[in-house]
Amino acid sequence: QVQLVESGGGLVQAGGSLRLSCAASGRTLSPYTIGWFRRAPGKEREFVAQITWSGGPSYYTDSVKGRFTISRDNAKNTVYLQMNSLKPEDTAVYSCAAAPGYYSRIAGAGDFGSWGQGTQVTVSS
Repeated sequence: QVQLVESGGGLVQAGGSLRLSCAASGRTLSPYTIGWFRRAPGKEREFVAQITWSGGPSYYTDSVKGRFTISRDNAKNTVYLQMNSLKPEDTAVYSCAAAPGYYSRIAGAGDFGSWGQGTQVTVSS
């Protein structure tokens, strides 16, 4: 399995930006679909964004469309989540996950076999 490590979280004021990184080791990320999920205190884990391997579509949950951008650098074996115009409701632990293969739909959490430990994002008002 591929091992994933997130970084880039922190404390930011509303309206600010952060870029999260999801670095992989053990295997190349090229054959995987990568997803970002988040879990806010007292809430269920929520899908945020997903990117397939080269040439495929990306997907976003409605609440982050136009503000977040998912991208990948296969040469660096890393996936990024650029988060702009952050809101207090974006506060959560963000985790990346890897699902083997190509998905032409939003993959379910159960499709992702490898998960990182998460990074905390806190947006102050």
